[in-house]
Amino acid sequence: MNSNMLTPQQARGYSPLALAFIGDAVYETFVRSKILLKANTSANKLHKNAVFYVRAHGQSEAAKGLMTHLTAEEEEIFKRGRNAHSASVPKNADVTEYRAATGFEALVGYLYLTGQTDRLDFLMEEAYNIISLADNVK
Repeated sequence: MNSNMLTPQQARGYSPLALAFIGDAVYETFVRSKILLKANTSANKLHKNAVFYVRAHGQSEAAKGLMTHLTAEEEEIFKRGRNAHSASVPKNADVTEYRAATGFEALVGYLYLTGQTDRLDFLMEEAYNIISLADNVK
């Protein structure tokens, strides 16, 4: 195991908001890379397209669509993230959507930190596709 990777037990020792902190960055990097490789366009257009995928609404839609794909362990990590109480909710986000997005990000962070790259790649691809269909983004 890579020295930067954690065991599942170690990763569960982190707060769900800490897992979401790294999960947010991992998912955003995935989305930005995917969008950039689809179209070499202006940074402004790239940013606007990325926002559809990384905003709370999109991640909430992804979380709903992914629930049937999650293992019991993954669902538990998602629920810990969803139920974590953060100090604030962005003004442009619904509280329920924001919490689901936090659960999604916590799961991404957990999979990333535990080195489960194949599983992480599968779920992020699925999330991207779910959001594409939900928001009619192509």
